[in-house]
Amino acid sequence: MKLIARWDLDKTYLRTEFDTLRDLVRTAVERPDRKRSVPGAAALLRELSQAGARVHILSGSPRQMRGRLEEKLLIDRVRWDELTLKPNLSNIVRLRFRALKDQLGYKLPMLLAARVADQRRDGAVSCSEILVGDDAEADAFVYSLYADVCAGNVTRSELVRVLHKGHLYADQARLCLDAFDRLVRAPIVRRILIHLDRQSPPSRFDEYGARVVPFFNYFQAALVLGEDGLVSPESILRVASELVREHRFDADALARSYRDLVRRGHARGALVAELAAASDQMLREGRSVAPSELSRLGPLLAEAVASAVPTPHPAAPAPDYVALAARHRAGRNRRRRDARA
Repeated sequence: MKLIARWDLDKTYLRTEFDTLRDLVRTAVERPDRKRSVPGAAALLRELSQAGARVHILSGSPRQMRGRLEEKLLIDRVRWDELTLKPNLSNIVRLRFRALKDQLGYKLPMLLAARVADQRRDGAVSCSEILVGDDAEADAFVYSLYADVCAGNVTRSELVRVLHKGHLYADQARLCLDAFDRLVRAPIVRRILIHLDRQSPPSRFDEYGARVVPFFNYFQAALVLGEDGLVSPESILRVASELVREHRFDADALARSYRDLVRRGHARGALVAELAAASDQMLREGRSVAPSELSRLGPLLAEAVASAVPTPHPAAPAPDYVALAARHRAGRNRRRRDARA
């Protein structure tokens, strides 16, 4: 089955701040080579692309930043198939000020339109998707709503109520409903991965069910995708190697990361033996870029996973998307760096 990876940029791939006007200006003028990537994000994107996934970057960054963002992606050797950016200048000219922070009215129409377009490609109806976002805005809500619309779990009348409660502009709602009417229903979203940039408590996302996986670092994200069979053990180790080489992770921290996933019930610990075997092979063949830490990783992973006590995920009721739309409308639930969890 083919895979599409839909990926946010800000706080998911890039370390950016949009909380104040000064933040916006600084981000807009910052040189591409000065922009900082979230540790491990570029490595995992490269691995997914090399495994044959189509990469769709869907960002709230303004369209005027396209050149700088493309240059940054090229610096990081990240390939992409689509890059969708937010029409903030157009929104300002049209006096649509609440659209500047709103994510539902921007991302949901773009996601649904992209899915309809993908249906036209050969075999695209059977494509599965992973969605990657962060905890600073409404990504878990919007992505879950999109997943349930695609799966046929949200009726048209319910979607109308959600769009109304979310205060979408008329053209945004019309785009959503037009796409809804053309969708081929299928449970296509495999995982929704939420980067805990704001260090939100993972339990905050329990209401969305087990499909949503909050993660603290991209080794954890790679492990989840590895247990789903979407990336190989060597791919996971290459993500780990980048974290070790460039961001001061060590084997102990990586092992604790796997233990945390197992403890929270988002992983089974099923890759320990495969990761140890892949690490040994990479070391024998001289292909490891972090040999001192990877040589210690296998035993530490086994010990960490064996000591983890999983927390079972109770069956979660279907999210109340109408209430969630009211909570998140016009970006009012956007989480600032100094907000309390």
